[in-house]
Amino acid sequence: MAKRDYYEVLGVPKGASDEEIKKAYRRLARKYHPDVNKDDPNAEEKFKEINEAHEILSDSQKRAAYDRFGHAGTDPNFGAGAGGFGDFSFDGFGDIFDMFFGGGGGRSRKTGPQRGADLRYDLRIEFEEAAFGKEIVINIPRAELCPECHGNKAKPGTPIKTCPNCNGTGQVQFVQNTAFGRFSSVKTCEQCRGEGKTFETPCPECVGRGRVRRTSKIKVNIPAGVDNGYRLRVAEEGEAGERGGPAGDLYVYITVKPHPHFQRVGNDIVLEQAISYAQAVLGGTVEVPTLEGKADLKIPEGTQPGTLFRIRGKGIPHLRGYGRGDELVRVKIDVPTRLTPEQREAVQQLAEAFGDEILPQDKGFFDKVKDAFGK
Repeated sequence: MAKRDYYEVLGVPKGASDEEIKKAYRRLARKYHPDVNKDDPNAEEKFKEINEAHEILSDSQKRAAYDRFGHAGTDPNFGAGAGGFGDFSFDGFGDIFDMFFGGGGGRSRKTGPQRGADLRYDLRIEFEEAAFGKEIVINIPRAELCPECHGNKAKPGTPIKTCPNCNGTGQVQFVQNTAFGRFSSVKTCEQCRGEGKTFETPCPECVGRGRVRRTSKIKVNIPAGVDNGYRLRVAEEGEAGERGGPAGDLYVYITVKPHPHFQRVGNDIVLEQAISYAQAVLGGTVEVPTLEGKADLKIPEGTQPGTLFRIRGKGIPHLRGYGRGDELVRVKIDVPTRLTPEQREAVQQLAEAFGDEILPQDKGFFDKVKDAFGK
């Protein structure tokens, strides 16, 4: 079956930037990783296809060859032989003159230690966890150093030799006769593929890759006071490096679930609390919820609807600082909709005491109360 276009596999346009390609690869790799899609028999093949596309498009030299010659350009033997240019890529007159007049001739692969890729994890936490912090364990699929060969790619106990073709440099130099004279150029060693070492027996655990795919449990300490969009860096918990390079970092992006009662405003939290008409008129003490349990709130006599009360130090802790925000309680009047005859008579007496005249054709007393308190 013919291979699909690599840009189509990653879902990016041909002119996509390196960052766009990296983001698309990470998103698809998480989606189709075999450990995540154990019930999908095609997940492994999709994952291999995604990795192959990323390997080509993330390498500037391989991508240039692919853009020019398609899948044939990704063959390591493409262009070799009589009259071939091997690793050279010509992107117009600029590249040609660079090659012939001091540009170095071709693009060589990095042969030294290579840092592993960074990873992103989106974490959704509870409102209280954001307020007070918590240690959370998350599962991260990533490339890790092979536990058998520890990254050297050879089967344990078998010899690893210095590449005889490049003498361990990972690069070879060759001279080419051109119309402008003889020019020396450097390219990646094809025998060791830039590693500088060769081995006869690859590691059976990683099949000679030096890294394996694993899902690891990572402890993440969520600091108190985080909010939506907070980014937490966990050093060296990303993809394993290559050729002795350090691991990448893990970036955890925080999303906070909404709370059923509280609304966050900076480091303060806002609560809407219902009180009775009698409590608003006569005053009293009501019990209100806080992030740490219940608290008593004193309601002064004659409190109006919408009055805001402040409970000091019951809000969100300041991130990387001292102290906490406050809890703001906005009161609303809870007007009853059903009354017993005794209650109705008592309210009528109260209305008369206030000098309110209740007429059948006029609004009822409770309608007036609702209007007065914005109900």
